[in-house]
Amino acid sequence: MSTTAQNKIGSGFGATSTAEDVLRGIDLTGRLALVTGGYSGLGLETTRALTRAGAHVVVPARRPAAAREALAGVDGAEVDELDLGDLDSVRVFAERFLASGRTLDMVIDNAGIMACPETRVGPGWEAQFATNHLGHFALVNRLWPAIEPGGARVVSVSSRGHHLSPVRWDDVHWQRGYDKWEAYGQAKTANVLFAVHLDALARDSGVRAFALHPGGILTPLQRHLAKEEMVERGWIDEHGNPLNPEGFKTPQQGAATQVWAATSPQLDGLGGVYLEDCDIAEAAAPDGGRTGVRSWAVDREQAARLWDLSADLTGVNAFA
Repeated sequence: MSTTAQNKIGSGFGATSTAEDVLRGIDLTGRLALVTGGYSGLGLETTRALTRAGAHVVVPARRPAAAREALAGVDGAEVDELDLGDLDSVRVFAERFLASGRTLDMVIDNAGIMACPETRVGPGWEAQFATNHLGHFALVNRLWPAIEPGGARVVSVSSRGHHLSPVRWDDVHWQRGYDKWEAYGQAKTANVLFAVHLDALARDSGVRAFALHPGGILTPLQRHLAKEEMVERGWIDEHGNPLNPEGFKTPQQGAATQVWAATSPQLDGLGGVYLEDCDIAEAAAPDGGRTGVRSWAVDREQAARLWDLSADLTGVNAFA
């Protein structure tokens, strides 16, 4: 299978399309999805949209009780326990899932943390890189026996935040001079590189991978930011109201690109690319700009290097 070009395909959808819009006419009856963080923010809207289209959705959650409460009344969603920052928890969840004998049709790596104070998990790993990237890396590799048979799509939810930093190869765990936004940027770049190399490894098996920017949305992802910081960044006023409502998507619009990535027949035979606004994104302008994908996030050599590093750190590699 050939490599997909990082160019728009003219999907007919855009920034204001909702998850419901992109699923119109698509029947997911009998399909099984896994959505990490599928009980809050964009993840919750993703779960709702997929189940309305007929899919059954497994929602691994660090707070299962909160997840069950949020998903009460959502028919077709089941909750299980998973902490992406704890590789033992990832292993136990994957073993439990594989024991069920089920095959996955789509995996949406949606859960994440953003701009948190310096936090260490596991053997001293920086929490954003460990949770947003390494936890999902280990999860997908451990679930490979359930992903491969059905030719699933794996969707890695990145962000425009990847513009903030490439992978810092000499200090991925920020042992020197932590910067919460650059650390977030590195983790989001890692999310894209993961999809690039997974697609290269898996496409001959019929499994395709995509990364994406969902858009700017005010969700619980901002939980680590003080109100003053969000005011300073021009996101909200002192009363907490969005200053530029048209600059933010609704959660339903924010969920659209990941739902499109997981289900759209327009992407059949494609993969290994970064998406935004329900289309393949173009390359970012040389000065970065605010749209498109930075070259460091889709560099195949860096993607392979990150895969090897992640396999070494987590001790998991389904393709070894």
